[in-house]
Amino acid sequence: MGDTDAGSRAAPRAQSLPPSNQTPVNDAAKPVRSSSGKQGFWSRLGLFSKAADHSAASSPATAPEVRKFGILNLRRMSIEDVYIPKADIVAVPSDIKKDDLVQVFRESGMTRLPVYKGTLDTPLGLIHLKDFALTHGFNGGGGRFNLKAILRPLLFAPPSMPIGVMLTKMQTERTHMALVIDEYGGVDGLVTLEDLVEQVIGEIEDEHDIDEGVFWSAEKPGVYIAQAKTPLQDFEAAIGLKLVDEEDEEEIDTLGGLAFMLAGRVPARGEVIPHDSGAEFTIVDADPRRIKRIRVRLPDGTGQAGSLSSAPTASVVSANPPPVIPPAATSTASQALAKEA
Repeated sequence: MGDTDAGSRAAPRAQSLPPSNQTPVNDAAKPVRSSSGKQGFWSRLGLFSKAADHSAASSPATAPEVRKFGILNLRRMSIEDVYIPKADIVAVPSDIKKDDLVQVFRESGMTRLPVYKGTLDTPLGLIHLKDFALTHGFNGGGGRFNLKAILRPLLFAPPSMPIGVMLTKMQTERTHMALVIDEYGGVDGLVTLEDLVEQVIGEIEDEHDIDEGVFWSAEKPGVYIAQAKTPLQDFEAAIGLKLVDEEDEEEIDTLGGLAFMLAGRVPARGEVIPHDSGAEFTIVDADPRRIKRIRVRLPDGTGQAGSLSSAPTASVVSANPPPVIPPAATSTASQALAKEA
């Protein structure tokens, strides 16, 4: 998912199915047709037509019924079930330098970034990579940099809004991102069009997605990129090197916790932390409150087991796997997304 922070994602809550003799009602979930005569998102997706409902009723095990399972999420789930928490949002301040903005785009893999003044609770808008590239090129050259001149407006939504309503609002406003605002006006999180559509058709993978079941990967022999939440014992077993003493084993569970202990604070991005074994921990991604990703460089002669398959226990099992949707439905939804973009 390339529109938002590459870190952890909020897991949707388990949803119960309504009795078969009841029909959930949601006006925003009806087919929408724009004033220009173009077919609305729901109509193009073909998920709310009478024909689809009739097919599901007449053939219990057919593809339309599987598709209908995902539709229930639109009517029963709210934004708070799927949004990215505030701590995981990748955003930039309004006074960021041009070169620093280029670096954030490159490291995060995002195409849209919220822009704030002072703190994220004072959002100003969003910056789109396309707008920046048209003005300054992908390398940030050419012309005087004025971030505010190329900002796009942000969409705001309460966490209680049904995701079907949010999808329709995004289509109307022609935007792919919204900030989730609490009752006091503070930012709770961020939700993207992709986050919402995935609740209907299942996971949408792109070139920026990282397998959530993999805690670390080998860049080259002896060098690893790892999530801060990597279980320390699993990582030690894979690299064949003990990183904590017995007295600290009860206190430290993750690789990020080890880096925090060694630094005595939350280390900054780019900081290099040495280890007594000769290993080095470079902070790849972090914010003022927590570490996100770490590059581990091992001493020579260690770390022979560096492939992803070498860590069978280092996996995350989703408690709410996405519904299995037939290829035809996925293709139709993808075409709808392409038209909206």
